[in-house]
Amino acid sequence: MPPSKTSYVCLPCRAAYKQPYPSREPHGGDRRPCPRCAGPLVHVGSAFAAPPRRDTRAWRVLSVLLHAGVRFHKSCCGGPGYRPRTLREVRERMAYARRTGEPVARALVRPEVP
Repeated sequence: MPPSKTSYVCLPCRAAYKQPYPSREPHGGDRRPCPRCAGPLVHVGSAFAAPPRRDTRAWRVLSVLLHAGVRFHKSCCGGPGYRPRTLREVRERMAYARRTGEPVARALVRPEVP
């Protein structure tokens, strides 16, 4: 059986790549360059589905999620859980995080904002 792969993303190119899992070297020994621009790839997880390259709004939402530290790793029950898909959902959760003091990464993956 071939080794399993996970997803990596280049935000400036709006491109996603499936590559082997990162090595377990200490000190972050797994820096992968983008095949298109040679910039750094971001490890997003194996449960990631990339939006179309022309969908700039979806890539903007993805950029906010990745910069906040949210990734798309599989959980014991299957998927990565809730992730916002629109800028409106992101804005609602960011406002909730500012209002309550909850960490931004936790607020972004909250299915419902009280």
